[in-house]
Amino acid sequence: MTASSSFDATADMALKAMKARADELHVSGVAVVAYAPGNSVASWSSKMQVVGSMTQAPSPKDKGNNLLGIAYAKAAEMAATLKDSGSGVRPPYTGEFGWQEAWSQRGDRDHHRGLQRRPLGGRRENLEGGLGVLAGSL
Repeated sequence: MTASSSFDATADMALKAMKARADELHVSGVAVVAYAPGNSVASWSSKMQVVGSMTQAPSPKDKGNNLLGIAYAKAAEMAATLKDSGSGVRPPYTGEFGWQEAWSQRGDRDHHRGLQRRPLGGRRENLEGGLGVLAGSL
């Protein structure tokens, strides 16, 4: 099995677990899983799944949201810092927003993996299914 097919299979399982948890919580948005080998991010593989909707329409009090854009802004911050998004380890750079609710996890074989969420209600425990899938693989 190639590294790419291994990632694809693991990511599919993690996204399935994240979607199941989102369905339990009756929330929607975008789930993203990304994998980068090594101790820094020079390249990565990622997969995403829309859970309900990818955007939120504008309202009189809100200009609307592109949830995929928000998810990848969080992923970009995690790639640069190797920390959870919004960790506050430094001020956000242009293109980053310091938003929380995305988590990074180091793999068993000295690989850095990021699992990041948009839809799951803002608590790490809401992702444990997806994080559990990633914990012993890749």
